[in-house]
Amino acid sequence: MKRHVVAIVLLPGMIVPTSWAQDNHAPNVEKGTFHLYLLAGQSNMAGRGIVTEQDKQINPRVFVLNRLNRWEPAAEPLHFDKPNMVGVGPGLTFGKAMAEADPNVTIGLIPCAVGGSPISTWKPHAYYQPVNVYPYDDALARCRVATQRGVLKGILWHQGEGDSNAEDGPLYAQRLTELIRRLRQELEVPNLLFVAGIPADAFIARKPEAEFVVDAIKTVARQDDDVLWVSAAGLPCKDDRVHFNAAGARKLGRRYAEAVLKRLRRSP
Repeated sequence: MKRHVVAIVLLPGMIVPTSWAQDNHAPNVEKGTFHLYLLAGQSNMAGRGIVTEQDKQINPRVFVLNRLNRWEPAAEPLHFDKPNMVGVGPGLTFGKAMAEADPNVTIGLIPCAVGGSPISTWKPHAYYQPVNVYPYDDALARCRVATQRGVLKGILWHQGEGDSNAEDGPLYAQRLTELIRRLRQELEVPNLLFVAGIPADAFIARKPEAEFVVDAIKTVARQDDDVLWVSAAGLPCKDDRVHFNAAGARKLGRRYAEAVLKRLRRSP
């Protein structure tokens, strides 16, 4: 097995070595029963819904890798890309649904979405200046911390609003295919499940170029048995007609779980 020496970017300008991050409080379970899911993409994965009491309720078998690379019981908000905006996303509902479906596993969520980030910043050494991060590099580093304690089972992806234009839209299928290939290679999981969500109906209605992204996601899923797509049809949005509200984000999380569970049931 390859050994990697990496640095973890925790806060702008703050780098902490992996050896420090290993000293965390992971759940007391066997590594093989700690199932990990990377939450990646942009703001609709990070979550922009209003947090209420139901979003703070803890499931004892759902954990999150926090911004200090330490495990803790999962509660909203999971992400920390834009602290003054972040809220309810699909990740927590997904994690709870996966835990409820199998009492023999514990779920670990790895939040790495970055609001506004185009897919072109999800590649090695690409810098996203608005929030002073390297989305791909940071996600890879956090996954390597997480997999010291658990097993990576899949990636949940929601992104594309930033690429819904005449210039980037036609390149989306190629860029998505390359992202999936690169992540599988670098994380050393050749058939890693990748589940991509479709943008909100309201966003597609006001931004016709979003159809480039929708078509690309569906095309990549048709070409790869380990890539799934999840519909956002009918999910309610905030007034900005871009972001799901809290109810919509929770419903999207359940759809992610349904897609993954269906795929797992037909796995050999």
